[in-house]
Amino acid sequence: MQRFCTLAFVLGLILMIFGLTYALPIATSIYFDDGMTEHFLRGMSLNIGVGGLLASVTMQFRGDVKTRDGYLLVAFFWLLMASAATLPLMWGIPGLSFTDAFFETMSGFTTTGATVLTGLDSLAPSLNLWRHELNWIGGLGIIVLAVAILPLLGVGGMQLYKAEIPGPVKDSKLTPRITETARLLWMVYVAYTLLCIVSLKLAGMSWFDAVCHAFSTLSLGGFSTHDASIGYFDSPAIELIITVFMMLSGMNFATHYTALHNISVKPYSLDPEAIPMLGIIATTILLCSFYIWHFDIYPDFLSGLRYISFNTVSLATGTGYSSTNYEVWPAFIPWLILFLSGVTPCTGSTGGGIKLFRALLLWKQAGRELFSLLHPHAVNPIRIGHTPIANKIIFAVLAFIFLYFISIVLMTFTLMFTGMDPVSAFSAVMACINNTGPGLNTVGPAANYAHLNDFQTWLCAITMLLGRLEVFTLVVLFTPTFWRK
Repeated sequence: MQRFCTLAFVLGLILMIFGLTYALPIATSIYFDDGMTEHFLRGMSLNIGVGGLLASVTMQFRGDVKTRDGYLLVAFFWLLMASAATLPLMWGIPGLSFTDAFFETMSGFTTTGATVLTGLDSLAPSLNLWRHELNWIGGLGIIVLAVAILPLLGVGGMQLYKAEIPGPVKDSKLTPRITETARLLWMVYVAYTLLCIVSLKLAGMSWFDAVCHAFSTLSLGGFSTHDASIGYFDSPAIELIITVFMMLSGMNFATHYTALHNISVKPYSLDPEAIPMLGIIATTILLCSFYIWHFDIYPDFLSGLRYISFNTVSLATGTGYSSTNYEVWPAFIPWLILFLSGVTPCTGSTGGGIKLFRALLLWKQAGRELFSLLHPHAVNPIRIGHTPIANKIIFAVLAFIFLYFISIVLMTFTLMFTGMDPVSAFSAVMACINNTGPGLNTVGPAANYAHLNDFQTWLCAITMLLGRLEVFTLVVLFTPTFWRK
């Protein structure tokens, strides 16, 4: 019982902190006089009040969170925050069910960018900003922010950090203190966001659109204030700026900090993922541009290059913006760039999927196995960059990849069982588990997820959470070992 009281205390603190995030949409509502101020004030009061009550009742149980309980806390956190964030949407959008509101907020927090809403162009500005703020908060992980703040309140953060970010990067701290690491990462995140806002404003966006799209670009969330997404602006300059910042957000933010701190680009050349990521994206853009040129989809090569570049970077990084309906392109291209969303984002980025580090490790492991067939007694350690990788990490990656693909198969067949066609089902699962957003066919860039029934909607929402927590963190809760004393 004590462990659950400790978790309740932490969740109460987080809920109180989350209540403060309502301040920005409240200010927006007042400025635009969109009639939503009361809804956000009620939401803020409810979050702070319930959080404060929960924390005060369980204060005597405050203390460090054990590693095992960290996984439970992370899962509870995402579910609680997504549920709490539904209030303004349900109060402000007539007829919106809790199921659809939860899907929207889970999509925001997990930076998936899938939506069940239409008429975004006429949606109240404060509600639109709220969706994008959820993207931005979830981008680097609100848990990392909690890691920086909760120790000041007497709650240890290392267990949260390890549970939130499984994999090799969790042990690569920039500073000896994890709280300082979190602060540094957020400083870079905020600085890039401000730079993106100014750049988009100079390119022709309004301040409101610039703020919203900077939030969803840096988080690789992909929400937009317009139903036509970035295609609404029809601006090469805006597309170029967003493309650059999507690429930056797809890289390791620790590398960005090191580069900025040393005022040097050398850290990018030393990052084992940065160059391969750029190479994969550049190769895909050139291949698809020449491929689409062959089919005369656009009047000239440069027009095709423009649309291919933006939409390839958008899907490959897991953002999910669209500047055109790429489903009218030859099927090879949308399927290829949807696949890239699972492998292109780097470890330590705001992207989803299996991450490029694991893909590179898997590739090298396959090469080592082929080498061992010819030289069975040779010692051939795997290195990523100049770092040798221990076998236990390789085994963990192999297990992750297995669970990742099994999850895709199970979720796809479940959606097909409910009557969804195979293309929509598979692409929806791929888009949700990689936190990308739009899939293909009935969930493609020209449509959204509004037509799904409640069961399908909940399944996709769970798939988003499964992908954002990188499978292990959620699946481990369903193992008998986790609940044994």
